[in-house]
Amino acid sequence: MLILLPPSEGKHAPRSGKPLGDLSLPALSAARETVLGALIKLCEGDPSRAALALGLTAGQSAEVQRNALLRTAPTATAEKIYTGVLYEALDVATLPPAALRSARKNILVFSALWGVVSMGDRIPAYRCSAGVTLPGAGSVNTFWRKALAAPLAEHAGGQLIIDLRSGPYASMWKPGPNTAVLRVLHERSPGVRTVVSHFNKATKGRLVRDLLLAGAKPRHPAELARDLRDLKYQVEDEGTALDVIVTEL
Repeated sequence: MLILLPPSEGKHAPRSGKPLGDLSLPALSAARETVLGALIKLCEGDPSRAALALGLTAGQSAEVQRNALLRTAPTATAEKIYTGVLYEALDVATLPPAALRSARKNILVFSALWGVVSMGDRIPAYRCSAGVTLPGAGSVNTFWRKALAAPLAEHAGGQLIIDLRSGPYASMWKPGPNTAVLRVLHERSPGVRTVVSHFNKATKGRLVRDLLLAGAKPRHPAELARDLRDLKYQVEDEGTALDVIVTEL
């Protein structure tokens, strides 16, 4: 299985660590260099223009300077860089060795800067969101939609894709037919269901953690639905669409 996650807006900035080196999926190296170079060039220029392009507020101006220094900034593994509700619930740091190896092998985090990274890739903290347009690279979503297509199709092969990405990052790559797209719905009363952003993220993080701890290896969406039910999740499935129903927040 291959689990697709969105990144987090918030990121932990390591105080020490070696600078940026090689990342997984080396076929993406040239594309990553294009986006990285464009982001650094933008942030080395007029800080107000850079903040506007990146959608930053006046209180986030330090993010522009951080981006300008990405080549020499200290790095840490992606599992330590990404923070936020989903990653707190996933809590990679407390996974036992076998589950940690599975997380590093089977999870890809989508990124407007790197395209995708594995949990064990060493990256610096950065600020660049899906939907941003960078001078010299254009729309990062459009850029990655082209750059990711062939490398990710080859990397995925025929294995099951478990897609937990949010909309902007889901548009960066369309997986093949053996894909399970998961939603988390809150059932407020019988038949009344809504998507709740915070709990949606927390449930997705716990769900991935539980699959890793169980050593689950589903090969098709139906097997994933079965595995989740075995883990006591309420799941409704219709083909490749799986809804996880929660009744308490």
